Amino acid sequence: MLPLVGIPKTIAKFLKQYRNVFCKEAGFQHISRYINGLLMSPNKTLQGIYSQLVVHEEEKVSRRAMHEAVFEAGWKYQELMKQHRKVVSPIHQGKGREIIALDWTFSYHPYSEKIFAAKEAYDYVNRCWSCYQTVVTARSSRAPEPSSGVATSSISNAHRIDGIAVEVQHPNYEKEELAYLEMTARENYQEMEQVKQRLVELLHYQKNRLAYRKRTEMAVEIVRQLESENQFPNANYAFDQGVLSRPLTEVIEENGKHWVTEIERSRNVMWNGQWQRVDKIAEELKTNHPESFRHKLVRCRNGEQREIWAFTKVIRLKKYGRKRLVIVYEQSDLNDAPRFLLTDASALGCIKSICYLELSLVSGNLS
Repeated sequence: MLPLVGIPKTIAKFLKQYRNVFCKEAGFQHISRYINGLLMSPNKTLQGIYSQLVVHEEEKVSRRAMHEAVFEAGWKYQELMKQHRKVVSPIHQGKGREIIALDWTFSYHPYSEKIFAAKEAYDYVNRCWSCYQTVVTARSSRAPEPSSGVATSSISNAHRIDGIAVEVQHPNYEKEELAYLEMTARENYQEMEQVKQRLVELLHYQKNRLAYRKRTEMAVEIVRQLESENQFPNANYAFDQGVLSRPLTEVIEENGKHWVTEIERSRNVMWNGQWQRVDKIAEELKTNHPESFRHKLVRCRNGEQREIWAFTKVIRLKKYGRKRLVIVYEQSDLNDAPRFLLTDASALGCIKSICYLELSLVSGNLS
């Protein structure tokens, strides 16, 4: 294992664009060494990175130096992310179709609830109790332009994925706090000090209740921030049903962008004058009108070509109005599990591009 004797010029040149975020040079240097270690060191822990550093004795770099650089250097998260979006924006523009993916995930901390925003809760993904944070993210990805079904050699050009927003959801303790208030309630308060203490408890409960934000609300705020900065003017949006909400689709459409999402198979849509589940509609079409699924050849962002059989139709949904439903199969006999996509785009040309991007997203090619 070779020692780390300095910051490579490529990394230093890139990090220089973030220097104004840090008020202290020492803090910026610690961050630079740490990022260098994350890229170059086989051991990504603080101990492993610091064990490889070759520094002058007078610098006396300690493990605590990294924590000082992060928590005491005076930089602000919002300024850092705004600067980051400003840096990566010109790298994306003009080099292929862009897509902003909104998503959320669990950041697991199974051995500690003392970490910020970590809470013991039921994990319905792994179907067990665990301790985790809920993190809402947005990333910008440059994807190759879709063609008429034939991939060209230009797809082998480098593709890029950048995180452009991340928000940690504060845990919701409303039930626990309400239970405490009910348990400690009194019929009468004899002293003014007891009244003040009770009022403080009630105000804290109300403050925490109002401060809590759902995943869908956080996604709407992220989109508003991104669109106000206008760093990605040509990027459309893709997300799954976990963040799908009417306010989200409205704010995207208000800014002249398109969106596409995967919806659950139990979603009811207006079909032949009746509200029906989309999975029942897919089964009916497959049985009685299999020719309605048209063969398409799409390209994923990694250059791979994939065959799909898709049916599209503009339908009406409750709350969302008229949107285009896309039912996608990946086998010619239509015996695999279908995907159900929903988009605001009505033009067929735009549909092809957006659905191809969503297919890449769902299949993991953007991760």
